[in-house]
Amino acid sequence: MNAAPILIVDDDPKIVTLVRTYLEREGFPVVTAGDGRTALAAVGESKPRLIVLDIMLPELDGLALMRILRERSEVPIVLLSARGSTADRVYGIHEGADDYLVKPFSPAELVVRVKAVLRRTERTQDRPKDRGTIQHGDLAIDLDRLEVRRDHRVISLTAAEFRLLTALIQAQGRVLTRQVLLDALYGPVQGDALERTIDVHVGRLRDKLGEDVDRPRYIATVRGAGYRTVEE
Repeated sequence: MNAAPILIVDDDPKIVTLVRTYLEREGFPVVTAGDGRTALAAVGESKPRLIVLDIMLPELDGLALMRILRERSEVPIVLLSARGSTADRVYGIHEGADDYLVKPFSPAELVVRVKAVLRRTERTQDRPKDRGTIQHGDLAIDLDRLEVRRDHRVISLTAAEFRLLTALIQAQGRVLTRQVLLDALYGPVQGDALERTIDVHVGRLRDKLGEDVDRPRYIATVRGAGYRTVEE
């Protein structure tokens, strides 16, 4: 198993102990932090494989910490929060979380979600080599380097945004429903709230590609159905 630890960030010692116990039972090495600033230092020291992050933290709250981390790292993050509305979940994903779990939660479910996030984010380690580059208009999608370039300049995408763009381009103009795209990003999960995260990812992807929603060059919305690439 990967020797890099999982970092648990929560100011409730009971939750830290519970989550740590369940993760260590599954063979995961664990480090912990009780506030945001300590967690930020721990990320630099331990280079965690994944972070389980509470939103309500002293010193530096979880969302602020996640924004800082997203400027320098794509380490997977599972958010914990007492706020469970659809808007809260979508906002958490929009800010950079890979998953969102509402308190009170089942520690067994948390372990399952941690494993699922790790499968999604680490599957590229076992990908076939020399898969080449897909060209779509002026975009070059390098499947080996996991890079998207336009005019020889790299466009910085998250892992989820890269998978989303790749799935759309490989569909060659076919309409992909939100559920199909959700499966491509997160595996077989369902839920209206989760499907809305696809709209969030598409919106952020369009921003990075410099899209005009009214005159899209790359991604078109098919109302009531999903998304497809714009014909070259």
